[in-house]
Amino acid sequence: MEIIYILHLFIPAYFANSSALIFGGGKPLDLGKNFIDGRRILGDGVTIRGTVLGTLSGFLLGLLAYYMLENPLLKNANIYTLSFLLSFGALLGDAVGSFIKRRLGIERGKPAPLLDQLDFVFGAVFLSSFIYDYTTKIILTLIIVTPILHLLANVVGYMLKLKDVPW
Repeated sequence: MEIIYILHLFIPAYFANSSALIFGGGKPLDLGKNFIDGRRILGDGVTIRGTVLGTLSGFLLGLLAYYMLENPLLKNANIYTLSFLLSFGALLGDAVGSFIKRRLGIERGKPAPLLDQLDFVFGAVFLSSFIYDYTTKIILTLIIVTPILHLLANVVGYMLKLKDVPW
C-alpha cells in the first residue's frame, strides 16, 4: 500500500509531465534562441503553452487526487503549494533534461535513457523539497517505479498517436 501513497503523492508531477505533451505546441520556451555553443537552448519540444497548461493541469489534478484519497504522506503538507511545486518542478526538470540533451548533441525525439525518464522526477523533487521532507524510501521508489510507468505511458501515447516515438 505504501507504493500507492508514494505514487499518489507524485500525481501532480506525473500529470504535469504528460499534460505538457498533450497541450504543448506553439511558441518554444526558449523563443528559438541558441545557447553559446550555437545549439538551441531547449528546442521546439519545450513550449510556453505546454509549460503553462502542463503546470496548471498537474496542479489541479493533483489537488483533486489529494482530496479524493487520504494519504499519510500528506499529513502535514500544504497541498496547494506542494501540488504547484511538484507540477512546475516536473516541467522545470524536463526543460533541464532538454537543455542537457541539446548540449550532448541529442536531437529532439531521440532517446536519452534514464535522463528522459527521470529528469522531471528530479526537478519535481528538487523544487518541492523546499517544503516537503522526502525520505530515502520515497526517492528510491520514484527512481525505480517511474521509468517503468514512463515507458508504459509513452507506449500508450504512441499508440494514441500523441507521440512520434514509443520512448
